[in-house]
Amino acid sequence: MQDTMAAIIPCHYCSSLSVSKRPRSHIPWGNISHVNAAWWGRQLSLKCSLKSSQKAQLHNKLDEKLFPLKECAISIALAVGLVTGMPFVDWSPNAYAANPAMTDLSVLISGPPIKDPGALLRYALPIDNKAIREVQKPLEDITDSLKVAGVKALDSVERNVRQASRALEQGKSLIISGLAESKKDHGMELLDKLQTGMDELQQIVEGRNRDAVATKQKELLNYVGSVEEDMVGGFPYEVPEEYQSMPVLKGRATVDMKVKVKENPNIDECVFRIILDGYNAPVTAGNFLDLVERHFYDGMEIQRADGFVVQTGDPEGPAEGFIDPSTEKTRTIPLEIMVNGEKSPFYGATLEDLGLYKAQTRLPFNAFGTMAMAREEFESNSASSQVFWLLKESELTPSNANILDGRYTVFGYITENGDYLADLKVGDVIESIQVVSGLNNLVNPSYKIAG
Repeated sequence: MQDTMAAIIPCHYCSSLSVSKRPRSHIPWGNISHVNAAWWGRQLSLKCSLKSSQKAQLHNKLDEKLFPLKECAISIALAVGLVTGMPFVDWSPNAYAANPAMTDLSVLISGPPIKDPGALLRYALPIDNKAIREVQKPLEDITDSLKVAGVKALDSVERNVRQASRALEQGKSLIISGLAESKKDHGMELLDKLQTGMDELQQIVEGRNRDAVATKQKELLNYVGSVEEDMVGGFPYEVPEEYQSMPVLKGRATVDMKVKVKENPNIDECVFRIILDGYNAPVTAGNFLDLVERHFYDGMEIQRADGFVVQTGDPEGPAEGFIDPSTEKTRTIPLEIMVNGEKSPFYGATLEDLGLYKAQTRLPFNAFGTMAMAREEFESNSASSQVFWLLKESELTPSNANILDGRYTVFGYITENGDYLADLKVGDVIESIQVVSGLNNLVNPSYKIAG
């Protein structure tokens, strides 16, 4: 195999790196501002075949070049990762961002970019119901209220709860009218539970029990998210004809990924809960869920864990993706990007290729644990089975300045135990990925044909 797979992590510069026994599918990364990234790429053009002495010289040169940038926290944070965490580096001029724009989700909440995966999934639903959003937002704001030290935080939490309760009371009829007819009874049951839960949260706050707030908040937001899902009556658009015969997820699905962690005294194994979003990436999410049901990932090692991404999905042998037994060829899927304001995703081209420089993706790379498909650098439709999860905070690569959005297909988020992603290392083993719910939303599952 040729060394065509790499990852690009630019911050005032562009770099590509490969960190495993095999070249990996290309994953560009990061944040560009003020300085032309392509220029940096040309100035620092290096190959991956550096010898030890060359690498030492490179590190010294990088130290000299990065010294004037010490005031840039983002540059230093990413540069340290590059210089100290990687065995070799290949600088590339091929990644850049043009006219970066803040995501619509950030504008919606009038604050910093959303980085909570649950909130991102709620806002990504194909619904338009202002009343339920006005209940959702103050409940989400409790997270920021709890950042205040001590019991003083409870004063802000109490205001959040009162605002949410008032919004539910005043907007309940509009919320009910927005429920899909086939799901109305279930949605109304959830609304009753939501109201009861908010009364209980009010009592928790009045009792000054700060420790119990976050658990109850999570419960209430789960109710809100379920109510919002009950507003979706059916799949909102047609997948392009050329992809309709592929496994397609028409809705959402939840899976649990159990990982055996080696050589870590603090954790032996961990179960990551992942929500796959077929509303915004039906072909990609369907492909992954189909592979899960084939047990493709069971027993597979984590193949990359470099502090920036965790990656897996490259099978043993010369193939770099899933070989479909019915064709004996690698099954590939198209690049699939849903943009705010559009009814269906764009296929086969990056937003940059389409000239949509200011378009905002429905599923942004904001959250720690964002899940996306890896692919070859210059082949938009080359993704197959290799997936990666993002390890970063929004403050380091904010959504209004990163170059991942619109270039790589996001199709889900880790919603539970995501913090443990940072503990994974190359060689840790995915013991199993099991479907919790949503398998009924998978259309054209090839695993059934294979069975």
